[in-house]
Amino acid sequence: MRDWLHEHWIRVASFGLVLALFVTPVLALFWMTAVPGKSWSGPLPPLSATETDLAKRLRGHVEAIAREPHNAGHPEALERSARYIESTLRGFGYQIYAQPFDDGHARNIEVSLVPDDEPGPALVIGAHYDSAFTAPGANDNGSGVAALLELARMLADLQGQISSPIHLVFFANEEPPFFKTDRMGSVVYANRLKASGEQVRGMLSLETLGYYSDRPGSQHYPFPLGLLYPDTGNFVAFVGTISSRSFVRKAVGNFRAVGQFPSEGGTAPSVVQGIDWSDHWAFEQIGVPALMITDTAPFRYPHYHTREDTPDKIDYARLARVTAAIEKMLRRLR
Repeated sequence: MRDWLHEHWIRVASFGLVLALFVTPVLALFWMTAVPGKSWSGPLPPLSATETDLAKRLRGHVEAIAREPHNAGHPEALERSARYIESTLRGFGYQIYAQPFDDGHARNIEVSLVPDDEPGPALVIGAHYDSAFTAPGANDNGSGVAALLELARMLADLQGQISSPIHLVFFANEEPPFFKTDRMGSVVYANRLKASGEQVRGMLSLETLGYYSDRPGSQHYPFPLGLLYPDTGNFVAFVGTISSRSFVRKAVGNFRAVGQFPSEGGTAPSVVQGIDWSDHWAFEQIGVPALMITDTAPFRYPHYHTREDTPDKIDYARLARVTAAIEKMLRRLR
């Protein structure tokens, strides 16, 4: 009898161990990827007149910024893109704050919406304006820059009307060989922001936002995310590392409350491919909750980092829908 009980408890313990080894990772995966709200499904509503105009504006920005490779290897083109961004922002009535770095070979470009009274913790919204290698960079990241320019225009009425600052920042040197080095524009900006002592409640990186597909099988993921997310690349994604889970959930919930566009969201450890592949990484290094809003770039876009990443590849109607929804989301987050 005693031997039977001993063998029985060994079996129970072994079963419990096996159960824990399989169940715990599954529960952890669901915890990391669970977000509030419900994604828009079904046909998209017709574009409004405002969204139609927005699509035209976005196309104009992308064609101006990303018609040629523009990066440290193509400095004259990078300067043309920077000057276009600055002149456009001045046209919206903003004062430009340039942040030269890398011995003056690159600069971040910042404009801010500020309250009249004592400010609360700031929100940073950023997009990098350099392209990769010999790519014109229409989607990566002309689409993100165009969206940020239009957000600056649409949110300009908040000047003096908000309780916390909103910093809109265009970063240089996000692409290789600068990514995750001290010469990366967002690293320079984040470190100076930390040194200033200004409190920051979160950062949103607009990264590669302009490509969508309704074809099943058009969306891919690093393992094991494909087990949970759709295989059709018709959505915009909100992603961050686990330390930013609460911020990601808040952003997705607010986007879904106001946006009539498919959306997915979640977090994962930084070892998962692609999770920290943008400027939000720099802010997580200084302890600021941060996320990336993206069409998932290489996991969907066939022209990623190639010469074929040209303005004609962008879906400007859907980029307009996403940009308009982000604007509404930001008004809720402020």
